[in-house]
Amino acid sequence: MSTVTTTREPLIRISKRGGVLPAWKSWGIRLIGLALSLVVCGLLIVALIGINPLKVYGTIIDGALGTSKRTWVTIRDSMTMLCIAVGLAPAFKMRFWNIGAEGQILVGGIATAACMIYLKSLPTFLLLIIMIAVSLLAGAVWGFLPGFFKAKWNTNETLFTLMMNYIALQLTSFFVAKWETPYGSNKVGMINATGHEGWLPNLFSDGFNKDFGWNVVIVLAVTLFMYLYMNKSKHGYEIAVIGDSENTARYAGIRVNKAYVRTIVLSGAICGLAGFIAVSGASHTISTSTAGGRGFTAIIVAWLAQFNSVVMIIFSFLLIILEKGAQAIASQYGLSQEVSEMITGIILFFILGSEFFVNYTLRFRGKKVTK
Repeated sequence: MSTVTTTREPLIRISKRGGVLPAWKSWGIRLIGLALSLVVCGLLIVALIGINPLKVYGTIIDGALGTSKRTWVTIRDSMTMLCIAVGLAPAFKMRFWNIGAEGQILVGGIATAACMIYLKSLPTFLLLIIMIAVSLLAGAVWGFLPGFFKAKWNTNETLFTLMMNYIALQLTSFFVAKWETPYGSNKVGMINATGHEGWLPNLFSDGFNKDFGWNVVIVLAVTLFMYLYMNKSKHGYEIAVIGDSENTARYAGIRVNKAYVRTIVLSGAICGLAGFIAVSGASHTISTSTAGGRGFTAIIVAWLAQFNSVVMIIFSFLLIILEKGAQAIASQYGLSQEVSEMITGIILFFILGSEFFVNYTLRFRGKKVTK
């Protein structure tokens, strides 16, 4: 006589996808997530201010790209964000949690500003080369310290790099007080505002502060370099192996500690270069807000792009457009900055959430009858 037993399995089972989704499917999921975020934001907008959501979305685009000046500012800020994200990518792919980009940007900015102040008599080309070199060096040193301690004594890199941010912030305050103009203002002011020594020259137009073409050239060159480094070089392969399994990397003969130091030095150097871009190519001054939280926001960019340097271009522009658009919404409709940031947060939440469905699948199961 046979017995029938009924077993219940979970209604929903979550499992990691066995392989990589085709590009069209993964981007389709992301676009669906973006579309859903716009629907939710639309409902929120109607509930709060009773305005047609399409007008608000138009304001977002207009706030970021509505005029030539706004477009260039969006490009400028996107390039800075992209540079930081590209710098963070190798460290994060190796599972070295570099939370110190803010500090690395600041020390790169300090080094750049110092050259602009003390070496302004040099020829422009030579001055710019030195500024790039010292910003890379400053960021590399700021990255080397946590990398060395991690390799030597297995310290917690998250806490170490985070603490380095505060040291860099205090160093910036010190130099701002040293270079303040006028005295007692606690602001450096525009460095070399008359002769523009140390400013990245214009590439496409004649007016100062309107053309950030060299920012684009430098950052895209770094992005291409990092893409080739991560995907075509031996060091990039080692980073991927260590990120998957440190034990496997050691078994394969990879010198993990050396790779830690080398990678965080590279990561810090590129973030230091972002400090050069921010000071020489954008604000032409140094302050404690030079990094402006972008060292943390860039983590989202790198993660969303799955550490692919080329894909980071898209997400860098997306985040900056949302940021500029949020400011325009707050200004045009008299909303508080918090409400406009809520809209940005909802969009980012859905975009980040779509990554879950890119990497995992949901399986629905009912009763299973066995004899």
